[in-house]
Amino acid sequence: MPRLFTGLEVPPPLARELAMLRGGLSGARWIDEENYHITLRFIGDIDGATAHEVADSLGDIRKRSFTVTLDGLGFFGGDKPRAIIAKAKPAQPLVELQAKHEQALRRLGLAPEPRKFVPHVTLARLKSASHMAVADYLSSRGYFLTRAFEATRFVLFSSRDSVGGGPYVVEAAYPLG
Repeated sequence: MPRLFTGLEVPPPLARELAMLRGGLSGARWIDEENYHITLRFIGDIDGATAHEVADSLGDIRKRSFTVTLDGLGFFGGDKPRAIIAKAKPAQPLVELQAKHEQALRRLGLAPEPRKFVPHVTLARLKSASHMAVADYLSSRGYFLTRAFEATRFVLFSSRDSVGGGPYVVEAAYPLG
């Protein structure tokens, strides 16, 4: 059974820049830069026939390319931090593309995504990092400036069943244009 999700790839020059933010936080498992992406829709573990239906359905999505802006660092998890992220602005074209993915997958009978769409690039997954340590890390990385890239395609990724962080394989790519 493949574990699938859709997303936008982070271009290698920007990924290298994001990778420079690694280190200095105990309990962090840093994501490899070649696995940086913005998840549009987590699909999960599905059978091969459904995976083919998903791939075909995504091919029907038509959107123009657009600019994605990363604007600052943050974290998920509140009092129990679980991830360090680079925040992406939820610009209208990005939100609309994610909604198209949600619609396409629901038409196939997949369960709706229960989480609110919060566009981001996960830089690290955290295990036992204190709230104070995360705050210190973020304050010392306050120099991260706004960066942008052109989203010219979205992809269908597969991953192995693990705790996350890759390796991810591009199973199909769909141009935006």
